[in-house]
Amino acid sequence: MADVFVSYARADKARVAPLVAAIEAKGWSVWWDPEISPGQEFDDQIDSELVAAKAVLVVWTPVSVVSRWVRGEARDAAERGILVPVRFEQARLPIDVRAIHTTDLDDWRDDPANPAALECLRALAAMIARSQTAQAAIASEKAATTSAQKQAPCFSVCVLPFTNMSGDPEQEYFSDGITEDIITDLSKVSALEVVSRNDSFLYKGKQIEMLKVAREVKVTHVLEGSVRRAGGRVRITAQLIDGASGKHLWAERYDRDASDIFAIQDEISQAIVKALRLRLLPEEKKAIERRGTDSVEAHDLYLMARQIYVTGQEADAHSAQAIIRLCVRTTEIDPHYAQAWALLAIAYRSLRDVEGGRPDDGMTAAERALMLDPKLAEAHAVKSHILLSAGDTEAAAAEVAIALELDSESYEVNRAAGRLNYQLHRYTDAIQFYEKAASLMEVEANSVFMLISCYTAADMPAEAIDAAQRTLKRTETILARDANNAGIITYSAYALATLGEGERAKARMSRARLIDPGNFNMRYNFACALSVKLKDKDAALEMLGEVFERITEAFLPYAKADPDFEFLHDDPRYQTMVAAAEARLAAAKTSQAPVTKKA
Repeated sequence: MADVFVSYARADKARVAPLVAAIEAKGWSVWWDPEISPGQEFDDQIDSELVAAKAVLVVWTPVSVVSRWVRGEARDAAERGILVPVRFEQARLPIDVRAIHTTDLDDWRDDPANPAALECLRALAAMIARSQTAQAAIASEKAATTSAQKQAPCFSVCVLPFTNMSGDPEQEYFSDGITEDIITDLSKVSALEVVSRNDSFLYKGKQIEMLKVAREVKVTHVLEGSVRRAGGRVRITAQLIDGASGKHLWAERYDRDASDIFAIQDEISQAIVKALRLRLLPEEKKAIERRGTDSVEAHDLYLMARQIYVTGQEADAHSAQAIIRLCVRTTEIDPHYAQAWALLAIAYRSLRDVEGGRPDDGMTAAERALMLDPKLAEAHAVKSHILLSAGDTEAAAAEVAIALELDSESYEVNRAAGRLNYQLHRYTDAIQFYEKAASLMEVEANSVFMLISCYTAADMPAEAIDAAQRTLKRTETILARDANNAGIITYSAYALATLGEGERAKARMSRARLIDPGNFNMRYNFACALSVKLKDKDAALEMLGEVFERITEAFLPYAKADPDFEFLHDDPRYQTMVAAAEARLAAAKTSQAPVTKKA
């Protein structure tokens, strides 16, 4: 495999050849496929060379910019952080890579000592060095674990998202919930490695080949299935496939009453263990059968609420109110459902951030969850957030530490840790946790959106651009299904502003304000984009006017600490807004204080 993959249009071969020679003169190997004819093998070789390359040089010309192959290879390289673009004839670059620095080579005259050529070669050298360092670290880690892996045979499985066959898109939460429960159950089997939810859900809604999936995620087996629920009945099909041969090791169809859903999930997990001839320890069997609730109705309502939570936006009143309604009903059905209490706490906390409310709204639910399950990491995480909003950073940090110790792979826990460190201006630590959260929940856009601000505040512009590109990719996927989601439009506008697409960003702001004019969180994030990205102080302050008129006691400390507003801090108008908000909140607090009568 070559060090440098060169992506170009065949019509430009003559101008690319001297550039390839200059690269090879540096001692690097180059793959630029001049002799291979098109076909399936050709496509496969391109894919394998592209994946293995340490750097990808994309040659933009008026011909190559319209090539879907070159554009696709450029996007792949940009997402992996190994793209080095050059340009001829001032070719108009594709939007999704326009923010990446591109070297113009019109005047290089095939001279490797030309300043523009040297700039390109230096960029390639940096990419190659970084890739070699990363590969050395991976090799070292593999070597350290080889002996342990040879001790005993190890099976691994990827549980693909079960297909919703109900004919109703609103039932998607149910099929996703079944998939997540099976992943969780199988993860409790010590002799079995299970691919994370995030990695398996990357295949959701795609036409896939089982053997290809097994190769890509490096598993021995793949589980696929479908769910159909109607009229109080549920039909689930499941197949366990050998990742090497493609043969079915086990397959079953369950056609039962919907109230049997827990039993079906247990049977699927135990059938997989049996098919792989694994030994299920007694404590593992108990762990699989142990659930947060025995009520199918409560579990179903919880799955609905969780789907709203993971696909919604942070601090959105509409989403929070919907989650509260569902979780209140869930806890009425089963008052001992700790996970439902924790999610209720998250929703109350979110609503309080936006609309205010009793200081103990979220805390009461969080404490109830912890009383039922002291080891529930998500409950500690939301408790941390509530304490942080109240200004008790020491107690908040203690709760985050407990949550991380209990479950460092939890999406909610990493979000809480990211929020804590962001508000304390510890951006390097915040980046670590937000990156983890983003990797754990592929349908969620807030964490990767927060990374734009983190990287910007940490003076890491290239990484901020990368985070913006990832944010735009996630938001565009969501908006393809829900074009009027104002919160997601907000995130996409911030990303566009970061990528230098100011006019497109403002167009989306205008559209979102028409869709949901009273959305507090939307106006807040638009003000952030206008301030830190577009440097439009007047527009940012105008947007913030209504925000500070409505801002809550819980949210004000966060706003004052937000690095996106540093551009505004010395403006008297901003200072007046903050002072007025503080005075209003102080007066409201005084008026609500109980009056103590003298004896």
